[in-house]
Amino acid sequence: MFYYFFSPYIDSFSFLNLFNYLTFRAGGALFTAFLISLLLGPKFIKKLKSVQTKGQPIRKDGPKSHLLNKVGTPTMGGMLILISLFISIVLWADLSSEVVWLIFSITILFGLIGALDDYKKLKNNSTEGFKGSYRLVIEFLICFLFVFLLNKVIDPQLVNVVYIPFTKGFYFELGFIYYIFAGLVIVGSANAVNLTDGLDGLAIGPIMITTLSFAFIAYFTGNFIYSDYLKIPYVSDTGELVIICAALIGAGLGFLWFNAPPAMVFMGDTGSLSMGGTIGAIAVVTKHEIILSIIGGIFVLEALSVFAQVISFKLTGKRIFKMAPIHHHYEQKGWSESTIVIRFWIISIILALIGLASLKLR
Repeated sequence: MFYYFFSPYIDSFSFLNLFNYLTFRAGGALFTAFLISLLLGPKFIKKLKSVQTKGQPIRKDGPKSHLLNKVGTPTMGGMLILISLFISIVLWADLSSEVVWLIFSITILFGLIGALDDYKKLKNNSTEGFKGSYRLVIEFLICFLFVFLLNKVIDPQLVNVVYIPFTKGFYFELGFIYYIFAGLVIVGSANAVNLTDGLDGLAIGPIMITTLSFAFIAYFTGNFIYSDYLKIPYVSDTGELVIICAALIGAGLGFLWFNAPPAMVFMGDTGSLSMGGTIGAIAVVTKHEIILSIIGGIFVLEALSVFAQVISFKLTGKRIFKMAPIHHHYEQKGWSESTIVIRFWIISIILALIGLASLKLR
């Protein structure tokens, strides 16, 4: 909105030319989302507590400490992130960008799925929410529609193409199989973030680190000069995704203020599915789907730990980990919650640096 409002006056007031710079608008988006989240947080959490008398249902088979320390904490804090994100994007992004609205549609739709899941859990006072198989079907259908619409707005040479990292423009053209591939990236990202959200501050840290990494990727892929220099695909208009990334980081920082141990609120599926889906969708649009598995390696590790635990138990009757996802395994080994969170954040930073290094190491 600011972009359109001030554009006609740039010739008269040269300082307004700042609004033509992505970096300036990204900074504004980050600060705006953070401020909104910080200011709305106390009243929002108070309202959630008044509505959710028992707070988020806690797993009976989870760590015993959670039954003592986390009972009564409200969930659906992801709504605070979404509100801050939406206002910030409307104020600072170029709303004529089709890519911006495509990404934000994933954010909202996955957020609605998560909200329904959270609502069912609260209503039934159970950790079982929206039936998993139904949820996955809906998520994949949304992703298929997303890819279909994306293919209408990007360069035809990029349609259904997967680029291989650490190579100079080497790619595979998957045809209609790409719909399944992209669906796996987005749905996998959303649900992997959901699995990671099990300790105070654990998920939001890697979310912000991964988002910051993709802010750089979006900036470079949306700039013809940089993309040509780095030998990465040029995707028109992805520069505007920097605004979404910045707003998400700002909203995440504001949420972390209240989610830091001991958490005053949990993001719930409302937040984890919407944020994870957004990151996955940005990876698809920027044609860095495979790099997401490196930068978001913590999420991959959490998802694989659950998968490996289930397969091992079904085939052998034995568990690989003391408890899954893997962060609970370390809790059972005696690690403190803050130790697990900080160490996972450190690993996430290292993986982000490795992923970003792929932009140059080709």
